[in-house]
Amino acid sequence: MNTKHALKQGQRRGIVSMADEVLDRYGHEQYDGHGAIIVFMTKASRRAMERDWGHLAVAKLWELLKDPYKVMTTDGQTITVGHRYQRIQRI
Repeated sequence: MNTKHALKQGQRRGIVSMADEVLDRYGHEQYDGHGAIIVFMTKASRRAMERDWGHLAVAKLWELLKDPYKVMTTDGQTITVGHRYQRIQRI
């Protein structure tokens, strides 16, 4: 379930709907220390996608997804989505 804010930000930032599904299946979850969970893609996530879908398919999909991330509440509701431009500090 997404909030209205998450849907609006996804449209504004050009996040495709498939990004949410990819993050749910392959994304790495990390608690942010402020009551939310950040879900983002890692090298291991991308390798897992390549094992399932093949290198060429993932390369084309990656151009479309542009390194997405999402911030969720602890009960699974998406707060916001975006493209990663900076490294996320691992805790």
